[in-house]
Amino acid sequence: MSQGAGAPTREDALALDAVDPLGGFRERFTLPKDVLYLDGNSLGALPAHTPERLRRMVEEEWGNGLIRSWNEAGWYDLPRGLGERLAPLVGAASGQVVVCDSTSVNLFKVLTAAMRLRPGRSTLISEVGSFPTDLYMTEGLVPARRRLIGRDGDSLADLLDDDTAVVLLSHVDYRTGRLQDMAAVTEQVHAAGALMVWDLCHSVGALPIELDACGADFAVGCGYKYLNGGPGAPAFLYAAARHHDAARQPLTGWFGHAEPFAMSPDYAPATGIGRFLTGTPPLLSFAGLDAALDVWADVDLERIRAKSLSLTSFFLRLTDALGLPTVTPRTPAERGSQISLRHEGAYAVVQALIARGVIGDFRAPDVMRFGFTPLYVSHADVFDAAEALREVLASGEWRDPRFAQRGAVT
Repeated sequence: MSQGAGAPTREDALALDAVDPLGGFRERFTLPKDVLYLDGNSLGALPAHTPERLRRMVEEEWGNGLIRSWNEAGWYDLPRGLGERLAPLVGAASGQVVVCDSTSVNLFKVLTAAMRLRPGRSTLISEVGSFPTDLYMTEGLVPARRRLIGRDGDSLADLLDDDTAVVLLSHVDYRTGRLQDMAAVTEQVHAAGALMVWDLCHSVGALPIELDACGADFAVGCGYKYLNGGPGAPAFLYAAARHHDAARQPLTGWFGHAEPFAMSPDYAPATGIGRFLTGTPPLLSFAGLDAALDVWADVDLERIRAKSLSLTSFFLRLTDALGLPTVTPRTPAERGSQISLRHEGAYAVVQALIARGVIGDFRAPDVMRFGFTPLYVSHADVFDAAEALREVLASGEWRDPRFAQRGAVT
């Protein structure tokens, strides 16, 4: 790569890959040979054994077992069972995580439950740069009582007061990759008498998370990014055990009933985390996440974090010479597993890269995001992607009108 003295070389990348303790995990994924995939922060890659798990559910459990599979194949237990398997990835003890619904639906459930746990307070705080669904949900719940960090320059400390009921923040910012200090923020929120809800969509599977140790009250996250559960994978929610008895979520469907098959006309919530369930789970998507979680049984999250920081730091060193504004914090402790760069033609640049087989993505208005999934991205991939970016910018090929044509999904 044509950079200044001391810039990393491809040989440097290969040397790092040669001693990578996670290098063998790449073989557990199906990746096209002609693609450098740096978008696992949007949709994870396909685990190699997932198709067989889906085939088994469709052909054997559904095709042959039919309705008997609710019992015989364990379908009924999947929401709680997958929650138990996922719990170590978010630092949660048994009985506090359940897999269900989408992130948006789960946000509605936990935010409403949290607000109800603070009946003398009415304000909900979020952040102006949060993922839109977080903002839409808070606006829908308390349109007149929502306050946003960053609007008019206000900080969290500026907004917290004795009317604050709940604070909702993203652990890792979807656009910038900025990582919040979960323990410090949760302590600050609790000191004000409020409850803390975390959105883990861009951190789960990318770094260690300690919900219990940090004292978090509730959290939500998705299964299709770093967890590799596939498109449409179910989301999950966490509710600290101390809140289970008092918590009342608003979507009181039959799967959250204490005895669903008693067919009672009156609702009685299940004990524990089960009370956060709502309707019948979409089992085919559950099968994809079930298979994806098999990979995580052998993964050391500290190694995931170490490689993530190595990959992102390597990319920053390679792209510094391009002169692009970096949106992501340079301090390692303050970033997740992505690097975001600004460019006036960000969308077109990303499309030109995709045409070369380098897949990142775009976020409005001018951000190029590159996600570094430690399980299947190598330092050599990072070097080659940075070289492709340099060539796209130097050649001006991104100015080709075909790269400006936007699809429905950007």
